[in-house]
Amino acid sequence: MTRFLLTLTLFGVFLTSCNKKNDSYSSVNTSTFISKYRDGYVGDENCKSCHETAYEDWRGSHHDLAMQEANATTVLGDFNNQSVSLDGVDYRLYKNGEEFMVDVKEIDSSEKTYIIKYTFGITPLQQYMIDFDKGKKQVLRLTWDTIEKKWFHQYANDQIRPNDWLHWSKGGQNWNTMCAECHSTNLQKNYDVAKDSFATSYSMINVNCESCHGPGEKHLLWAEKKDSTLSMYTFTGLNQAEQIKQCGPCHSRRVKLTENFTPGLDYDEQFMLQTITPEYYFADGQINEEDYVLGSFMQSKMYMNGIKCSDCHNPHSMELKFEGNKLCLQCHVPDKYDSKNHHFHEMNTEASLCINCHMTGRYYMGNDFRRDHSFRNPRPDQSEEFGTPNACTACHKDKSNSWASNYIVQWYGPERLDHFSDYLVLSTKENISASEKERVHRFILNVKYPSLTRATALENLSMTSEADLKNVLEATRDSASLIRFKAAQKLMNLPLEDRAGVGLEMMKDPSKLVRLGAAQLLLGFNANQLNESDRAQVHQLIKEYEKFLYANADFAAGNLNLGDYFMQINDPANAIRSYQNALKKDSLLFPAYTNLATALNQTGKNEEALKMLNTLIQYYPNNGRPYYLRALLHFELQNNEQAINDLKTAIDLDDQDSRARYNLATYYFQNFDYPNAEKYVRQALLIEPENRDYTYLLALIYRDSGRARKSQELMQKLNQSNI
Repeated sequence: MTRFLLTLTLFGVFLTSCNKKNDSYSSVNTSTFISKYRDGYVGDENCKSCHETAYEDWRGSHHDLAMQEANATTVLGDFNNQSVSLDGVDYRLYKNGEEFMVDVKEIDSSEKTYIIKYTFGITPLQQYMIDFDKGKKQVLRLTWDTIEKKWFHQYANDQIRPNDWLHWSKGGQNWNTMCAECHSTNLQKNYDVAKDSFATSYSMINVNCESCHGPGEKHLLWAEKKDSTLSMYTFTGLNQAEQIKQCGPCHSRRVKLTENFTPGLDYDEQFMLQTITPEYYFADGQINEEDYVLGSFMQSKMYMNGIKCSDCHNPHSMELKFEGNKLCLQCHVPDKYDSKNHHFHEMNTEASLCINCHMTGRYYMGNDFRRDHSFRNPRPDQSEEFGTPNACTACHKDKSNSWASNYIVQWYGPERLDHFSDYLVLSTKENISASEKERVHRFILNVKYPSLTRATALENLSMTSEADLKNVLEATRDSASLIRFKAAQKLMNLPLEDRAGVGLEMMKDPSKLVRLGAAQLLLGFNANQLNESDRAQVHQLIKEYEKFLYANADFAAGNLNLGDYFMQINDPANAIRSYQNALKKDSLLFPAYTNLATALNQTGKNEEALKMLNTLIQYYPNNGRPYYLRALLHFELQNNEQAINDLKTAIDLDDQDSRARYNLATYYFQNFDYPNAEKYVRQALLIEPENRDYTYLLALIYRDSGRARKSQELMQKLNQSNI
């Protein structure tokens, strides 16, 4: 399952108004300007007189109908006293006068009646929204299929309990947090952390002209003045960079850096783009879960060559500009590419369509088919080695990857064009060799490849040597802000005195995203030793970072991050409150339990800490991590037997848990049981052969068990290594 967010395609209109033109004009004085409209948003009615064609294209589009008040015209679902049972939940859908109603009997047998207040989306599915207390609006799980004319659950066959964050009444389906910003214009979230309440507002309920072009009031004045020398006070979207600012915020899986979206700002001033992680992508960068297009598009050769959204899409109706291969043949030579000599399939068939080889797709939200915008060549050879999908066997389901790979070689020769995916999949290898790692490092620093793919490879690689550190430090000076940010995060495991110097340099970066990375490097740093100017800049930087954290405090994960921040600045009391808030929002949020237990332990509340870990084990009995943490707590409470049992359970549940093995080896070493100590530390070293702590412990075991020569050899190895 994935978090809910209905995908839209943002549009680009010129905002001018054809009110009567004055014969004389004067400049719009922005310093003394007083708006007659809320935040200067004038509404689409003020745009259509000059932009009639664009306005008519937009009317009835996904943007126009993104969100509507529920009434007889807008509700498409069948509310004629229908009874529906799905995944253990019973629904009755009916009307009470003009109101649309739903009775819900949950899987825990609780029952409640709700009034449908809003519709969400139009096709191929429509969802329905309900008002809750504290200003919250929740999106009902039951969804109407507008094509098949039936009710369905987007994530069929999943029984979601009412305490789960993904339950429709919880944070995963909360409109204020998950959906509102991309379905309405000039959305102000207005979240109160202390009260856990919203006073969310918008200028227009749907996605109108000003969602992309910014507030139009000053533009109307510009149009009246006939002043061609002044700014038009609008974002035109005429080039790729502007369209990334306009379309990217809603067409991307991202983390917010600010509380509310401001039209026209650079993407990296307001958002951090999700990298190509296994949770959302396949190892080569193909879509797995929803990425909302931008994350795919920014991997592509199209993006690297300046192609923009409106080259393929009508930015107002959001429809494709052409059907079939004609869309691609705007740029690609027909005789070369729209030919059987190129694709080796019969002409005028589904197999001959460019998109079916180069833009494979997947269904999301139950019935919504979306295509991968990374525009890639099929690579069944990668599928053989890394398990990634490819267009060939997606169509020829009865054939193998090797069969497809052989045909690719037969048709196009044995050599494949150089592509970022070759390095991206390499960066995911568990036992990557030194030479392979060096190849990936060169890729990371090569600006000819897409920055998103380079940032992901940087994120994937471990930093275990001086060469790795050198490459990461070089990445802090990369031209792409996302790479500079990821490089900063890579340095977080260094001692404070080592990372602080980099943080002080990076805090001057023009990109907000990078400055937030610098703030993380400087958490816990004593700025009093700096000169007055730098000290003030550090304090301002930390405030900027804290503001970012509070901007995401309506998320369970946002409270988790806030708690981590308080722990880093040695404020466990506020950390405890933040972790507790995270668990109120998501009772199954795994790291909130472990971090809360740590904070409670630091404040001497060991019984409460033990309770947290016991609760976590009840929820996740087959995960080794809580057993490992409980073992450490039992050691502290001098419950050694229980601690040893928990460490052994952690090892049984996770064959890659080197820390549990190391701690068990340490216990046995301290109790002079050298055979068991050696056994477990050797197991730890098989998992992490470069770990200095593990190697040092083995050297001590050799020394104290009478094998001085072996101990000296390991000590010399440690002295010769670097990180």
